[in-house]
Amino acid sequence: MIARLGSRGDGIADTAAGAIYVPYALPGETAEVERWPGHADRRQLIKIDVASPDRIAPICPHFGICGGCALQHLVTARYRDWKRALVVAALARAGLDAPIDDLIDGHGEGRRRAVFHARVSARDVIEVGFAAHKAHHVVAIDRCPILAPGLAGAIEAAWAIAEALAATHKPLDIQVTATDAGLDVDVRGSRALSAADMTALARVAERGNLARLTRHGEIVAQRMLPTIRIGRAQLVLPPAAFLQATAAGEVNLARLVEANCGDANTVADLFCGVGPFALRLAERARVTAADNSADAITALERAAAGTRGLKPVPAQVRDLFRSPLVPAELKQFDAVVFDPPRQGAEAQARELAASIVPAVVAVSCNPTTFARDARILVDGGYRLLRVTPVDQFLYSAHVEVVACFKK
Repeated sequence: MIARLGSRGDGIADTAAGAIYVPYALPGETAEVERWPGHADRRQLIKIDVASPDRIAPICPHFGICGGCALQHLVTARYRDWKRALVVAALARAGLDAPIDDLIDGHGEGRRRAVFHARVSARDVIEVGFAAHKAHHVVAIDRCPILAPGLAGAIEAAWAIAEALAATHKPLDIQVTATDAGLDVDVRGSRALSAADMTALARVAERGNLARLTRHGEIVAQRMLPTIRIGRAQLVLPPAAFLQATAAGEVNLARLVEANCGDANTVADLFCGVGPFALRLAERARVTAADNSADAITALERAAAGTRGLKPVPAQVRDLFRSPLVPAELKQFDAVVFDPPRQGAEAQARELAASIVPAVVAVSCNPTTFARDARILVDGGYRLLRVTPVDQFLYSAHVEVVACFKK
């Protein structure tokens, strides 16, 4: 019998030999399974013999084959409990105690960016879609119900690009982002392309009315500048730029960041990306922004300079993993916001812990590395006031957190 859900959404059965992980099984269920080749502690689900009352019909025909979603089959209330519990468990492992808010739904209209994988098989069959669950092959898809309406046409564009470059026999990663001007597409993985290949890609962009098509960041075709709105600012996206997965997720995270910064007059936004927090905070505070992406910093600076009513946003290109801001630099700020990649910001957290910054706001997409960094801050004299989980990666095991620390 399945006893509980694991941190990746797998059902877990406790046996004399140890825990056994069964993807797509739910607590209370009994199931027929078979061995997963190469994984002694994993099983493949064959069929459910006794179903949980919490089991519901998934919304996608590819669920269970495509590896993108883990829990479409779990009733909403239990799903939300499980996702919040991921944050509770991470904090408990780090020995941290703080109020944890209810999970905020940040899915909104759906994902506004996606990366499609394209492969050509030995039999010259093209497959475009997402990676299979715990496997390297691609599950070909013709629809994805968690994508935002702004990504309409994205799957068709990815198939067209794969067909145009099929003769290269190279695996492709096709990143598509919904912008106010249409789809922004970046193609990665191909070998050097011939003039004919580039012409074929340009035709795909024209037929698909793409705002922009780039290859490894270099423009192939551009019909319109791919722009997004961040607060009052209009920002031109760099090719393959990182954005929060959903527009609603970004708005919720930014709202929490602004609230936790309070009446701070000077704010540092570290790992700032293209400025989803900095450009909003600059409506009322002087913001210093830093990120290791030169393209992101340039886009942020141009957006800030072109927006009336913002306070100054001095920005710098800086590798905060190797060269974090130190206490002497940090002492000028009333608040510091940091939103690192999944690996967290251990080096920067240590410098913050040694600083006199009154307030620190942490944003993270990984509760485990967040808890590690939070432990560093608490050991350095900060108090963790509260943590808010935000779910913009619907049906997955990923969850965002926003937390407020006071010295």
